[in-house]
Amino acid sequence: MDLVVFPEYALHGLSMDTNPEIMCRLDGAEVTAFQTACRNNKIWGCFSIMEYNPHGNPYNSGIIIDDKGELKLYYRKLHPWIPVEPWEPGNIGIPVCEGPNGSTLSLIICHDGMFPEMARECAYKGTEIMLRTAGYTAPIRHSWQITNQANAFCNLMYTASVCMCGSDGTFDSMGEAMIINFDGTPLVTGGSRPDEIITAEVRPNLVREARKLWGVENNIYQFGHRGYVAVKGGAQDCPYTYMQDLVNGCYRLPWEDEVVHKDGTSCGFPAPTRTYKGEELPRIPSERGG
Repeated sequence: MDLVVFPEYALHGLSMDTNPEIMCRLDGAEVTAFQTACRNNKIWGCFSIMEYNPHGNPYNSGIIIDDKGELKLYYRKLHPWIPVEPWEPGNIGIPVCEGPNGSTLSLIICHDGMFPEMARECAYKGTEIMLRTAGYTAPIRHSWQITNQANAFCNLMYTASVCMCGSDGTFDSMGEAMIINFDGTPLVTGGSRPDEIITAEVRPNLVREARKLWGVENNIYQFGHRGYVAVKGGAQDCPYTYMQDLVNGCYRLPWEDEVVHKDGTSCGFPAPTRTYKGEELPRIPSERGG
């Protein structure tokens, strides 16, 4: 194998405990152990950590380490699972990195994959294989399947997704890792058995070929070049109200006032008092915009 991917919460367990004593740090013992394991076994690895944040709630973070033990990608989950998860929303965007054999990788975490904008951003930055780590339980199984497939097809990229498996006595995590072809077809799907490892061969050169040569189904290109048969170069405007409103800081749903869950109080968390500061912090450099 070139790359092994572990699920979200692999170290922490499916727990919302934010005790600083059990949080990880990028320069801590856990990450050092991951780096040593990758180097000693000459394999790339993708890992999950709950990361100490001196300025607020911990981050739900993911890292990719190469076969020499070097940290290649560092990501903070943008969309914690509301209202269940207490993690600070990520503020460093979605990085990409060069992966094994010249592939281009990105990483999103669990609930991130339910937002099509996340996968589109990965593809827009050149991702050929999008990793998705998760800790979902069985009621999410159908959504897990269709989003992994849709994210692949709509962006002409492989998706490789792994969910934690087994029971901790309270929660039953569903497992069902899957690798999806860039046309949306499952290449391999796991079950709900703990310690199961699924494997598949993915060929990024086929992604590159499809992105160059496909017509009708070249969704990632057509999105920004609407109607290029009729209009030279296609329309390259932004006709989507929600995008314009989000950029302008006035995103508001027609049913906004009727939404019941607007914080984590229903799950036992105190109502937050801090406002979000979205400044971008230093991150690992990438050749492809990460």
